Amino acid sequence: MTRLTQAFYARGAQVVAPDLLGKTLVRRLPDGQLLSGMIVETEAYCDADAPDLACHGDRANNGRPTPRTQVMFGPAGVAYVYFTYGMHWMFNVVTGQEGQANAVLIRALQPVAGVEEMAARRNGRPLRELTNGPAKLAQALAIDQAHNGVNLCHPDGVIWIDNAPALPPDAIMTGPRIGLGKTPEPWLSLPWRYWLKDNPYVSK
Repeated sequence: MTRLTQAFYARGAQVVAPDLLGKTLVRRLPDGQLLSGMIVETEAYCDADAPDLACHGDRANNGRPTPRTQVMFGPAGVAYVYFTYGMHWMFNVVTGQEGQANAVLIRALQPVAGVEEMAARRNGRPLRELTNGPAKLAQALAIDQAHNGVNLCHPDGVIWIDNAPALPPDAIMTGPRIGLGKTPEPWLSLPWRYWLKDNPYVSK
């Protein structure tokens, strides 16, 4: 397989998010073991001319970087990992042009390699529940704050995404993003969530 290059990520989140479907997210553990899953669900953030009030980069500090969000502002092709609800890590890939907040949240994977290790990290959950949500996949692949800002394109990196053939448009579904709380319209209903049609590993 071939790792995705920075050029792939250096496009708007609304372009990259559906293009990531079918690609494989890979995590190499310190002992060399590989854990991986096919990306089956994503969400795009901050990819608009107007501020995206569902996005950390636009919502805080009048759209300027903060210590938490500065990774979102570039360069493309690095990991943006943040903590939420006081208990969960969320894994995103930074997209777009440097200087503007732009990222894609990886929402769900279909497990491929290292399933036993992922199950152990997920306390023995069944296969379909190992990575069918953003917090679940981060736990299963041992992704946390230590990986914030990691270069996903580096040949010796510990996290990367392998390329795969593009999927036909009719295999991809779109709809509103999930878990936006009290985010107002129109941002609440923007169809910037993308998932593989009929895939059983898409988040609930």
